[in-house]
Amino acid sequence: MHCITSATAADLFDIAASRRIEQAAAAKLPPHALMQRAGLAVARLAMAVAPHARTVWIACGPGNNGGDGFEAAARLQRRGFMTVLTRIGDEGRLPADALASLQRARAAGVTLADAPPQYFDLAIDALLGIGNLRPPTGAMADWMQRMYGGPAPVLGVDTPSGLNTDTGTLSLELPAHGGPRVCLSLLTLKPGLFTAQGRDAAGDVWFDDLGVGTGAEPPSARLAGTPATPPRSHASHKGSYGDVAVIGGAPGMAGAVLLAASAAASAGAGRVFVAALDTAMMALDPLQPELMFRRPDTLDLAAMTVVCGCGGGSAVRELLPQVLQTARALVLDADALNAVAADGALQGLLEARARRRTATVLTPHPLEAARLLNTSAADIQGDRLHAARRLAERFGAVVVLKGSGTVIASAGETPMINASGNARLATAGTGDVLAGMVGAALAAGRPAMAAACGAVWRHGDLADRWPAEVPLTAGALARGLPQARS
Repeated sequence: MHCITSATAADLFDIAASRRIEQAAAAKLPPHALMQRAGLAVARLAMAVAPHARTVWIACGPGNNGGDGFEAAARLQRRGFMTVLTRIGDEGRLPADALASLQRARAAGVTLADAPPQYFDLAIDALLGIGNLRPPTGAMADWMQRMYGGPAPVLGVDTPSGLNTDTGTLSLELPAHGGPRVCLSLLTLKPGLFTAQGRDAAGDVWFDDLGVGTGAEPPSARLAGTPATPPRSHASHKGSYGDVAVIGGAPGMAGAVLLAASAAASAGAGRVFVAALDTAMMALDPLQPELMFRRPDTLDLAAMTVVCGCGGGSAVRELLPQVLQTARALVLDADALNAVAADGALQGLLEARARRRTATVLTPHPLEAARLLNTSAADIQGDRLHAARRLAERFGAVVVLKGSGTVIASAGETPMINASGNARLATAGTGDVLAGMVGAALAAGRPAMAAACGAVWRHGDLADRWPAEVPLTAGALARGLPQARS
């Protein structure tokens, strides 16, 4: 058993694949063995989460997830914890393994109650497993509100109940505030634990494979993990790390282009050019004299990595045909994406880049992704993995679908989910910073998928290491991040 962190690289399996892995494992093991292993794993983590708990409340559902809870209750009771078990469903309809574990819980002296205890020091959610996606109702919904809204820690068995572990969407909204949340994912890690609403619902994710491998089952997605950092040669020079041109900054939005340019410089680009669409913009930034200001029409785009769209407004539309046709490598962000979404001709030019195998990265937030796919942001958030794959296939580009658990997708490749980052990034301009960081990685010659994954992870990791007492602003994030603790 181990804790999953932002540094963890791991395969993720959807519900169908997880079921196949479970069935294959059960066929090779003695009856009840998997549930006993699962219950033991839950009990061990419970004792680690709340070693001094006096009362442990375990809420169990009508299937094998409830059986894991029964088994954990028996083991905790035998170790001296006062365990109160509440359950939903008809005992006569329990699966055989779950019924055997319920009998073991009774034999161990576990208290079976019709209602939750008034006070408890730890709650274990064993109500619904990964395959049961119906919204909790009645007593089950009431128990979940009490469990997740109270001050005690909550341990979810395999998944928080009501979470779709394929998509990260919840069928029942959980309280925003409550005690610490922990989830023990069993047999396989599931993608929905790491994106959309899954990260908040699950809290800290632990994993136990129960001594079972995944065999030849292909993963549905992967956790990105800490990227490799290519060493810089002592004999290198600024030309070794490429030129980045940032095009954007229409009148009233000059800050966006400066944020992206500053981030590209801080991320290691050899040279960074600022091509502002606001002709009144200064020709020198005295706080960042390394940035070089040029008119867009003077840039040799064929020799550069271009970051286009940050604060571009409607003015960026005019430059996009040239950018799409000539940029050596390209990051499209913000208003450039909106312009492409609204113009079939620009979409054709973007598709042509894919046919030429020219590196292109799109960095939409959910609303921009919705415009590109002619759908709604709610549909995008309803299945972020599917949406990112659709965009990657549609335009032949690497897609960075931003948000909680950013998804990075490329046609024909297993999508990646990024586990670094936190809600302090939910402030204006941090997306521009990310675009600049992706641009720097592309300029250094990294393949588009690796460049995107590495930049997304580092962007989030900086936020994770940011001192709590220091405000996180996009400007500070972009300027080399000297306040972030290493």
